[in-house]
Amino acid sequence: MSKTKLHETWSSKTIFLLATVGAAVGLGSLWRFPFITGENGGGAFVLLYICFILLLGLPVAMIELAMGRIGKLSPLGTISKLVTEGQHSRFWKLIGVLSLVIPYIAMTYYSVIASWSFGYFLKSASGQLHGITTAQANSIFSDFLASPLQMLACFTAYIAVVVFVIGRGVRAGLEKASSFLMPALFLLLLGLVFYASIYGDFKASLNFLFKPDFSKATASTFLLALGQALFSLGIGVGALMTYGAYLSKDVSLPRSAGIVAISVMFVSLLAGFAIFPFVFSFGLSPGEGPGLIFVTLPLAFGKLQFGTVIGAAFFILLAFAALTSSFAMLEPVVSYLEERMNWHRMKLAASAGLVAWAIGIVPLLSFNVWKDVKPLSFTALYGEKNIFESFDFVVANLLLPLNSVLIALFAGWALNKLYLHDELRLSPAKMAYISFVAKIGAPLAIAVIFISKFM
Repeated sequence: MSKTKLHETWSSKTIFLLATVGAAVGLGSLWRFPFITGENGGGAFVLLYICFILLLGLPVAMIELAMGRIGKLSPLGTISKLVTEGQHSRFWKLIGVLSLVIPYIAMTYYSVIASWSFGYFLKSASGQLHGITTAQANSIFSDFLASPLQMLACFTAYIAVVVFVIGRGVRAGLEKASSFLMPALFLLLLGLVFYASIYGDFKASLNFLFKPDFSKATASTFLLALGQALFSLGIGVGALMTYGAYLSKDVSLPRSAGIVAISVMFVSLLAGFAIFPFVFSFGLSPGEGPGLIFVTLPLAFGKLQFGTVIGAAFFILLAFAALTSSFAMLEPVVSYLEERMNWHRMKLAASAGLVAWAIGIVPLLSFNVWKDVKPLSFTALYGEKNIFESFDFVVANLLLPLNSVLIALFAGWALNKLYLHDELRLSPAKMAYISFVAKIGAPLAIAVIFISKFM
């Protein structure tokens, strides 16, 4: 075991923001947000989502960044340091453990879905999606899922890209990738929105996203909006704490967290404006669900002028967004290993990536070879979930809410208030609100989400 060593730091505030926004903006914004919005009536869900990000998500994001910058280590190293220095119960070290386990396990199944963007980019660029019918769109997607070799090839290539970038380190890897991928993502997304405003039903999309109809809202709408707010900001997955550890003292955390939150909302809404105009223009259903991206949109793109180019651009955009999130999922583990071992960073990343790849094959096969395997069959509520869905349920609905609650409670009730005050440098009134969110607001809201999953 080697002596704990400090990590690289971000070369500039701009690079840090690009990487942190990239960590938050991923399939959560470009895949999950549109279909959940579509399933929950549009405007009412969007308004609730924005309120939850600003009122609850933003304060907790500030806290995670602050703890990371205080510790300047991996999430486990940071929490262990804070617990030791504050002479707190060793129980709180569970936060550090979960902040490594959650993103790492999430990466194994998240990358399965993310890698589909590689496959669909090739299908779109080669013209396979041009002029397809509804039956053909469903058939292409079903055939893709039924082929473990196709999926494995995409999955392997995706993991290899993530490992290569993380293995190169903070400045040579994360910074260079983020400085290219994030501007490219924004430009591609803006270009798609512009194209959608010309060839799609943009007015219907505006009405759908910005005219709240609370008659369509249910208790589930409130819960899903809160869950999406936390999910899209990356609360509780260790990324904010890890990236905060690489940040210099002269950068304002409240301002940085605010920029990240606004960017996440902006990208989510842009994704809606890039997708829903085509959905409404062709009379498709906005509530299509998870297949909205991989079934409904290829159908729409196939009918458009320059649809082959637009479709390819969309799926490469989806790949860019997914990769920036996956970097943040592997980085906490590699950061921890870097503190404990004398290996070269690329070797650490490759080792962690290889294990993640091997684990990921299990949820990958749940779409074909092992599609009838139901790991949670012993439960009444979740017995029909396949392996992939079981992975997602345990991480997103059990471990992630648990860690988010623990982070808030630790910051609100255990951590020395002077730490956060020194890092955030907010007015007494704003610090009082941050304290309220940490002690009561966020734990209560997340607990409601958690409990609702079992009712």
